[in-house]
Amino acid sequence: MNSALKAALRPIPLPRLIPLRSTTFRLALLVFLLQLVAAAALLLGLGALVRQQNHAEAVNLAENLRDDLLAIASPTDPRSTLAKAIDERLSRRLSRGIVLALVNSRGQIIAGNIESPLVPLTSGRAPRTLDMVRRGHAHAEATLVMPTALAGGDVLLAGTVVESDRQFLAIVERASLAALAMAVVLAAFAAVVAARQIASRLQATIITLGGVGDGNLGRRVPPDDSGDAFAILGMEVNQALDRVAALNAELKIATDLLAHDLKSPLTRLSAALDRAEALVEDQDAADAIARARAESARVLAMVDTALSISRAEAGLGRESFRETDLVHLLETIGEIYEPVLEEQGRTLSIEAPRSLLLPIHRQLINQAIGNLLDNTIKYGEGPIVLSLQHASEAVLLAVSDQGSGIAPDLREKALSRFGRLDEARGGWGAGLGLALVRAVAHLHGGTVILGDGPGGKGLRVTLSLPLRKIAF
Repeated sequence: MNSALKAALRPIPLPRLIPLRSTTFRLALLVFLLQLVAAAALLLGLGALVRQQNHAEAVNLAENLRDDLLAIASPTDPRSTLAKAIDERLSRRLSRGIVLALVNSRGQIIAGNIESPLVPLTSGRAPRTLDMVRRGHAHAEATLVMPTALAGGDVLLAGTVVESDRQFLAIVERASLAALAMAVVLAAFAAVVAARQIASRLQATIITLGGVGDGNLGRRVPPDDSGDAFAILGMEVNQALDRVAALNAELKIATDLLAHDLKSPLTRLSAALDRAEALVEDQDAADAIARARAESARVLAMVDTALSISRAEAGLGRESFRETDLVHLLETIGEIYEPVLEEQGRTLSIEAPRSLLLPIHRQLINQAIGNLLDNTIKYGEGPIVLSLQHASEAVLLAVSDQGSGIAPDLREKALSRFGRLDEARGGWGAGLGLALVRAVAHLHGGTVILGDGPGGKGLRVTLSLPLRKIAF
């Protein structure tokens, strides 16, 4: 599996707070707004319906009262007949909620049960809602009246008290506001539930891809028989992972065959050169054979290293991870290299805690540290420090010296395959040492950082190995 695919398959942690620009947030916001609009439309519609119904009933009553009075009014003397009819109508027991009045052109009450009209009512026949004081009442009340202009300038008022309707509508409005506030809370809750439901449906896919990104190519999204978009997504992901696993298996077979096809003839060539060297007596020929044998060994080492890099970058080898004491590993490596360093008059020190356990590929980590020490022996100067630190989320394993170091603009090249820095540092290396270190860090889910050595002099190479458990 190449590094780009590995990066794409990294586990994606679910955030506690939904990012404002995410699709999940937009969907949650849509659910919230739809719930809110539906609740507001229902409550406002209910209030408008109640208001319209009450108004229609009041207008119908006012029209009936007006029509009844006008029907019995005398054409020759409408004022007196209307006044008598109004008094007779108001004397009935069932007339407590009605309002009747006959008003002259000067606004004086001729007959009726109101103290005085609050506005001039000399024109128009449209019903109006006014605050009027009825006789026998201390306070004004909301009253719907229908004014009708009569001959001679008189105005007939017929209507009904709608104060109770007004109070009821006020209660409905307050209840609607309270219900709307509750609807906001419920809509927000529904939006959060919807967003988390989406996240939970995706969680299995995210966990699966995270496991695959950590090297467990056998992980698959659990089957889902719902048939929805999430189930289809899981099926497509599983098909893609099946293809990735097949390609990775083909890569393993290819690298194994390549290793066999290249290493076998190189090994035979080296053995043949050994035999030839033992048979020749001419010194020049023996020296030429020795040089050829050295080149053969160098090519064989390059093939081994290149194959190790390819396998590590493909995530092959995690099944060999074992819980290892890194401190003990560094001490063992230090003991091996101390004699070589003593010959150069240099020292090797280890800065580490007493013990630090981490699941690693012991052979590859050992090889990576060995490559770093070989580099500092060839190109570095001064004392060498092997350090091990326990950071918050990673273990930092570093090798530093006080040599010429690597210029910042050449460090990325130094980490690439065959990234030789001969012009800057000399030597005949193949340029695979640091590339192998990066591949080993990649296999462990970590990174490699090149920096300055102590005091800004030399080179410090740091392997950052995550503490999280890697699936295999």
